Amino acid sequence: MTGRSIPGQSTARRGVKQDRFTRVDESRKVAYEVLRAVSAEDAYANLVLPKLLRAKRLNGRDAAFATELAYGVLRGRGTYDALLATLVDRPLADLDAGVADVLRMGLHQLLAMRVPDHAAVATSVALARNVLGGGPSGLVNAVLRKASGRDLDTWVAEVAPGEGDDDLAVRFSHPQWVIRSLREALRAHGHDPAELPELLRADNTPAHVALTALPGLGSVDDLVGRDAGLEIGTGRWAPTAAHVVHGDPGKLAAVREGRVRVQDEGSQVVALLLAAADVEGRDERWLDLCAGPGGKAALLAATGAARGARLTAVEVAAHRAELVRQSLAAVPGDADVRVGDGREVGAAEPAAYDRVLVDAPCTGLGALRRRPEARWRRTPADLGGLAPLQRELLGSALTAVRPGGVVAYATCSPVLSETRLVVDDAVKAAARAGVGVERLDTPVVLERVVPGMPAAAAGTAVQLWPHTHGTDAMHVALLRRTS
Repeated sequence: MTGRSIPGQSTARRGVKQDRFTRVDESRKVAYEVLRAVSAEDAYANLVLPKLLRAKRLNGRDAAFATELAYGVLRGRGTYDALLATLVDRPLADLDAGVADVLRMGLHQLLAMRVPDHAAVATSVALARNVLGGGPSGLVNAVLRKASGRDLDTWVAEVAPGEGDDDLAVRFSHPQWVIRSLREALRAHGHDPAELPELLRADNTPAHVALTALPGLGSVDDLVGRDAGLEIGTGRWAPTAAHVVHGDPGKLAAVREGRVRVQDEGSQVVALLLAAADVEGRDERWLDLCAGPGGKAALLAATGAARGARLTAVEVAAHRAELVRQSLAAVPGDADVRVGDGREVGAAEPAAYDRVLVDAPCTGLGALRRRPEARWRRTPADLGGLAPLQRELLGSALTAVRPGGVVAYATCSPVLSETRLVVDDAVKAAARAGVGVERLDTPVVLERVVPGMPAAAAGTAVQLWPHTHGTDAMHVALLRRTS
């Protein structure tokens, strides 16, 4: 993370004035509660924040401020902790977790938002007093006053002056193991590892809100324009996509009715690739093996309904299966939503389906623009821990699809151990079980879906990138069962 990578940064320094009795506004309280929920309860910011905004009745500028403050701290935590290590006279691990979050919020306001220095310090001190008591407020005041003398670029240049992984980790606020994994992924998928800083910078740039118009239910042409306080433009890649330039998409009737959905263009491309792949013979039964929360399932179901196909959506968690049902509510037809383990579908229904999507659980390192806390929540052990599940799900899909049918294996991660290696092992395991599998040329199918999309080919698979395509880093491999 650098000063230039954050929109709205002001590098002008102003004198610090402290108002000891500053009132704590609800925007800062909401941001603090989000950070504490993420840290203490392992919560997801994208689920916690909307609930808090509604509960506090925050909207407009106040909601935008709370959102930028919470997400900005989650993105920049690595940088801010490196700064705090030079500003606090004790090990950072010895700080109360709540105090650390207040200090990170103060640093983000001082160094990356258009908040006057005196206001950033005063409101942080008031917040500490309000939520933690009087004791920590003196520490917060002293640390932030020291930090207020220089801008973010100057601080980063001091604490991370080199080009090694440890300095990149501070500058771009990513754990070192994630940096190493992403560099390896760039190289493995045919990109120059020198693109790494650009990729890390893209991870720290908030994603634009993208919409998908479900085929037969919504139209991109009807979305584009200015209406109800929104400005909407056409999507960059997917024919079903639009993007919100300005405004709240929840104000659109089509969104409230489920005919248009908020969905990253990369996720739309995944579903469209599976739907566009050539199958041999009938094309009536489609399966989403890991369907929750239902975005790709909705696009598949709507696309299939227009072609006379019926979707079965399987989700292991009951509450997520309910989200899938809600996602499919506007789609005509009789999609079947089941609570079940996708690993068991192949054995229970061998050779039953024509198209199967495996959107496998993964580390989510391809969606750090949207879920910045994932970089701090995940560990290297997660790569190994998820691998058996990913392989079993893909193996089940290859058994569930009929000969001549197609499976799409997708992850929201570019990391080699979650992408190519999973597919390699699953194809070998299928061969040992007497199931013939061929790899389709996924980039050729992509050219039919999104003509002219550059730099997406990764061998026979497709790899999207935030810094190249402006999407999440979705990986897709299309496989056809031959026997």
